[in-house]
Amino acid sequence: MSESPTAPAARPARRWFWLTIVLALVIVAVDQLTKQWAIANLSDGQVIPVVGDWIRFVLVYNPGAAFGLGTGYTWILALVAVAAAVAVGWYAWKVKSLAWAIVLGMILGGAITHAGDRLFREPGFAQGHVVDFIGYFDWFVGNVADIMIVLGAALAVLLVLLKVDTGRVPLESAEPAGRDGADAG
Repeated sequence: MSESPTAPAARPARRWFWLTIVLALVIVAVDQLTKQWAIANLSDGQVIPVVGDWIRFVLVYNPGAAFGLGTGYTWILALVAVAAAVAVGWYAWKVKSLAWAIVLGMILGGAITHAGDRLFREPGFAQGHVVDFIGYFDWFVGNVADIMIVLGAALAVLLVLLKVDTGRVPLESAEPAGRDGADAG
């Protein structure tokens, strides 16, 4: 019995998938460790200038989305974060491109850590507030996960503009040409 013509291609896809997962887990760990640092060191309202007033450390518990939008809809934001993590993970399963594996790992790590904050932090399940501590001017305060999501999204746009292929097998061509795998023509 011969091996399917698509079987060898599955190995690199799975290798990139695991790279995506490892990168995402590293981002989750770094994000959570830096949040623990912020909670321990900034909980008294302390502001630490990093680059003048441009970038500073200041602790904020954010019940909303970016720029404080969506306050009062934390449970919806939790569902969106979980759905985003599942969608990115599903898409990453068949990616055969190192560049796309890295981009998806960045976005997946950010989505997982945001989902975890919203699901498990105070004030309660699916009502949790995201710990933000990196202030940019007086515009907004974010965290490592935010940086990874924004950077990952920007790199995704760049990869699309550069026409870097994900290497995913299109659904219509995933099936063999005939029932026995032979070309019909």
